[in-house]
Amino acid sequence: MKVDGGFGYGGGLESVVASAKEQEAAGYDGYWTAETAHDPFLPLLLAAEHTTTLELGTSIAVAFGRSPMTLANTAWDLQAYSGRFILGLGSQIKPHITKRFSMPWSQPAARMREMVLAIRAIWDSWNNGTKLDFRGDFYQHTLMTPFFNPGPNPHGDAKIFLAGVGPLMTEVAGEVADGFICHGFTTERFLREVTIPALAAGRAKAGKTMEGFEIVGPSFVVTGNNETEITNAAKATKQQISFYGSTPAYRPVLDLHGWGGLQDELNAMSKQGRWEEMGTLVDEEVLNTFAVVGEPEQIGAELNRRYGDCIQRLSFYAPYKADPDRWRKVMADLKSA
Repeated sequence: MKVDGGFGYGGGLESVVASAKEQEAAGYDGYWTAETAHDPFLPLLLAAEHTTTLELGTSIAVAFGRSPMTLANTAWDLQAYSGRFILGLGSQIKPHITKRFSMPWSQPAARMREMVLAIRAIWDSWNNGTKLDFRGDFYQHTLMTPFFNPGPNPHGDAKIFLAGVGPLMTEVAGEVADGFICHGFTTERFLREVTIPALAAGRAKAGKTMEGFEIVGPSFVVTGNNETEITNAAKATKQQISFYGSTPAYRPVLDLHGWGGLQDELNAMSKQGRWEEMGTLVDEEVLNTFAVVGEPEQIGAELNRRYGDCIQRLSFYAPYKADPDRWRKVMADLKSA
């Protein structure tokens, strides 16, 4: 199993170099950025310059806040420079696309499918000199002159991973992408009963098997060097779970476990701005279903038990600053799976 780390924006771009070098030295396989308060692509150029083995990916870049052409250009440049880039895309939810990005929203699964196909058509035009003639329901790309054509990528096309929760978007990922990024708000049961069957259906639609397709597993982990740290980590994780749980799009995960009523309560509280309070509704059963909880020495074995047979890589949104010797054992346990 590959084990990935990532960049937290607490220190800004000035902390990227040290962060990436530290994680490469610690044995992480990948380095992911998220599109939250900052651009997800800029840190990866710095990481590429100062590392040699880390795969570099966005987890995720908001697809519908951009056009296929802008994504194709940015991914081409990062892949050409590093040879290690993964374009990880997610749809975000309608209010963010329409109210924050001021971009159109409709049929997200169908739109995402078309976006990926459009990106691949653009790359094909650059790599093989084929006429750019992509005409879809959402995107049309029919003009490519030599001045705007960077030519073939020296490292080949970047991989494209999609993120999702619902079965429609997940099936699209299986059909048109190279990998799938499980949302953190995913349980082992949801992964096995909903996600993997949908991915397999998408692969079958494209005439492919799951061979070579990478699944990045869910990775809520609650751990620490002592009881106080674990307690604080649990509180923060409950807060994150409550935030995701308040979103209607993620309700199917709760419904599968019979916790749909929790979504109603969390959603109502979010509309009242009671964000801090929301975490108190996440009890220990819910926490332990979404997250692996324990001392560092227990984490690797439990993650392997849950996911070792069905995912290819685990991504820790922010690598834990546990005792290096203790966390090294976690890494070893995971990499041996």
